[in-house]
Amino acid sequence: MSTPQAESTESTERSRWSFLTERRERSSIPRIIGRVVLGGFLLSAGLGHLGPLREEFQAQVPPWIPLDPDFVVVASGVVEVTLGVALIALNRYRVAVGWTAAAFFVAIFPGNISQWMNGVDAFGLESDQARFIRLFFQPVLVAWALWSTEAWKAWRESRRAG
Repeated sequence: MSTPQAESTESTERSRWSFLTERRERSSIPRIIGRVVLGGFLLSAGLGHLGPLREEFQAQVPPWIPLDPDFVVVASGVVEVTLGVALIALNRYRVAVGWTAAAFFVAIFPGNISQWMNGVDAFGLESDQARFIRLFFQPVLVAWALWSTEAWKAWRESRRAG
């Protein structure tokens, strides 16, 4: 038997995270375009992981990851394809998908750092300077995911509401 206090705590927890799936007004055209383009990039990159660019992507797997590099590339490719499709097709869940995409971009950032630190050539990044400059694009991808899905906006609004 639950107590009123337990029910209240449970209700508060549910409402704390409700911003992830609650219905939102239609996004602006620039945000929709941004979300679809980002989804297309992720879908394309994911298919590259699963096919012709598989070896190139293995160069970005840090040597300290205790998994087979090919497994990491294939798994991240599946995640990228899934996120790409979700960004394009799951408008109702765009806020949750936006946070997930942003978290994914953060999670794969060590691979970019490893590529720079170890001087690994891949994707035309054949100098330390080019690999270093590439590092600055990852925060842009995080911001793009949060902006185009209105994830950051939804979180801010939920904080103001209560």
